[in-house]
Amino acid sequence: MDLDVIIPVYKPGQELLDLLDRLNAQTLRPKTILLMNTEEEYLKPLLDQVDFGTRYPNVRIRHLKKEEFDHGNTRRQAVEDTTAPVFVMMTQDALPADRHLLEHLTEPLRREHNPKVAVVCGRQLAGKKSGILERFSRKFNYPEESVIKTAEDLPRLGIRTYFCSDVCAAYDRQIYEELGGFVTRTLFNEDMIFAAAAIGAGYGVGYEASARVIHSHDYTNLQQFHRNFDLGVSQAEHPEVFGNVRSESEGKRLVKEATKYLISSGKILQLPHFYLQCAAKYAGYLLGKNYRKLPMGLVRKFTTNPGYFR
Repeated sequence: MDLDVIIPVYKPGQELLDLLDRLNAQTLRPKTILLMNTEEEYLKPLLDQVDFGTRYPNVRIRHLKKEEFDHGNTRRQAVEDTTAPVFVMMTQDALPADRHLLEHLTEPLRREHNPKVAVVCGRQLAGKKSGILERFSRKFNYPEESVIKTAEDLPRLGIRTYFCSDVCAAYDRQIYEELGGFVTRTLFNEDMIFAAAAIGAGYGVGYEASARVIHSHDYTNLQQFHRNFDLGVSQAEHPEVFGNVRSESEGKRLVKEATKYLISSGKILQLPHFYLQCAAKYAGYLLGKNYRKLPMGLVRKFTTNPGYFR
């Protein structure tokens, strides 16, 4: 199977070289790896350090300005600049856990399914240095069981029916183009917006637990606030996707399960920190959902991407 890998890049470090090395060591090797790099100057130190043309002959680089970056449109442009029948979206800080990532990730796209699968996302594992809360969060959101979700799952799974992450996701190009591709402008959630369109058109959305990447962040409470503000904004801007399904129930389930986990693990002293983290997340999310009621000065302070609101 021919496939391309697309990676938005911003201020990369050694982790990008590690990622490229691991991708080219896969049992299913990418035909092309396209780096959508924001601001050429930030990639220059790596280009000076490594002869990309020799070490990575299948890597292409496309530079863009920071004000041009958009979660949806940047990826949309990258897809238009590649040709393989399957393309994989990744982020620069997600490392394949083994040599079979791309083989396992694309396998549901090769199997016969009814309905046919449009997109498959992989499992994200916490890094070795991650704290207990981040490790639990990864296990909660990325379980050990694979699944194909369809419209029939909406009453049972709600918002999780649309769950998909471009940290590591494989797309069927034919279906992608049939559905119109990624939205041209969004602050966040381009992956879930596409997944919702696929579900609405009668296709399946896959989660493949055997396709594993190491990807986790121990965000501060303030960082959680900013991130969830952007999440709330994206949901407010796309009521056609998020208007009929509630996200809050998943948040409540996470709080309940994490509380039980911390108590049973003898980590009860972590509970105050966890509840503060949850409060920061919910405050950011709630303000983001209602961002149109806020002064624009506050919106630009709360978001991770002030340029989006120019």
